Amino acid sequence: MGLTDDRERFREVGEQRREDLSEFISHGDLGRSGPDQVRIPVKIVDLPEFEYDQREAGGVGQGQGGQPQPGQPVDPEPGDGDEEGDPGEEGGEHEYYEMDPEEFARELDEALGLDLEPKGKRVVEEVEGDFTDTARAGPRGTLDVDEFFKRGLKRYLATDFDEEYVREGLRVAGADVDDAFAWARDKGIPVSRAWIADAAATLAEERGEPVTALDRWESFDALDAEVDREPVSHRIRREGLDSVPFRREDERFRHPEVIEKRERNVVVVNVRDASGSMRETKRELVERVFTPMDWYLTGKYDAAEFRYVVHDAEAWEVDREEFFGIQSGGGTRISSAYELVEEILEEYPYSEWNRYVFAAGDSENSGSDTTDAVIPLMESIDANLHAYVETQPGGAAPNARHADEVEAALGDADDVAVARVSDPDDVTDAIYEILSTEAEGDGAAPSEATSGRTDGGGRR
Repeated sequence: MGLTDDRERFREVGEQRREDLSEFISHGDLGRSGPDQVRIPVKIVDLPEFEYDQREAGGVGQGQGGQPQPGQPVDPEPGDGDEEGDPGEEGGEHEYYEMDPEEFARELDEALGLDLEPKGKRVVEEVEGDFTDTARAGPRGTLDVDEFFKRGLKRYLATDFDEEYVREGLRVAGADVDDAFAWARDKGIPVSRAWIADAAATLAEERGEPVTALDRWESFDALDAEVDREPVSHRIRREGLDSVPFRREDERFRHPEVIEKRERNVVVVNVRDASGSMRETKRELVERVFTPMDWYLTGKYDAAEFRYVVHDAEAWEVDREEFFGIQSGGGTRISSAYELVEEILEEYPYSEWNRYVFAAGDSENSGSDTTDAVIPLMESIDANLHAYVETQPGGAAPNARHADEVEAALGDADDVAVARVSDPDDVTDAIYEILSTEAEGDGAAPSEATSGRTDGGGRR
């Protein structure tokens, strides 16, 4: 077994012994991961390596630092490293299990019982499929002969009729051409009055007698009682079909089906309260909820874009590095953030983009801003999901009303989720509450194994 095999074996061991995913999200160091790579600590796993035992150093002709042993590399320029015997401070990569966002999304689905199936929206390519569609015009070489014949035959069957049966209607006592025509139409026979008039004239010429002398039946009822009308299909089976009178409108030309390839894309606008009341503990809870959801959606979608908005009484856009750490000393007006979100999302038409708006704060808001402005804005901004995460360590404060007011107004909507987080142990429940709301809105239900899960506030 070579070193490569050893490394693979130890990677398998590391996967088995890495930190539990839920535990990592709630309490682990999220900062060591990047947007495209999630690094989860592995518990007590060391990769095998060769090590020189300096206790055996000595002997004639030894150089500085002792006699090199066979296989020992010799450093011609000592220095630029740790002092002899001192352990290095940098941890090796083998101390972490690394996964990309796709693997993270699969594992989070399994861990929390999620089942989000993203929708493809923006058309990125059109390709030609099989020749399964037809049109009225096209190159002669693409004429669909089978369809042409079927349409002609269908029209022929719809317009043909039992001529001998109709002629018998001309032999009813006292009936003229108009009477025979009305009787035929009542029977559903597709015959014209002109044809009946010609048939009546022909009968008279053949007999050399006027039409009134050809009476055979006392009434049309007597005729119907004695003579059965033969369906066209029976006559065709008996006599065959010499030809079908095709028309130009029967022509159909084959052309390839146009298949639209749609990209499963998403834009996520993360919103955070940066007012003076958002202390470090609250900001950390926001990061623990939002960061795994960013990884998850990156793994679920083909293309994902993230925008970050912070606010106090006013709102402004920042980059990801600033988002979780910034704090101002101002008050709070949450609607300012949604006004900016509305402007940002104008760049991402809802017909082409999946859109998520995730907001978080301590539920403190000025006056009636939530009911007068925030809720109407949430209703007017088209999104797959609006979510609000209340972060209140130790429980809600008396003036923290925003989450309650949003839940009271929009709690029954299938595109709105409210979650409450008071400590890190509530984080995975909050993530489940938010992402399962989107899954249920798409018609995908959470698994039975987690059907009883609730968030920190007890809301399903």
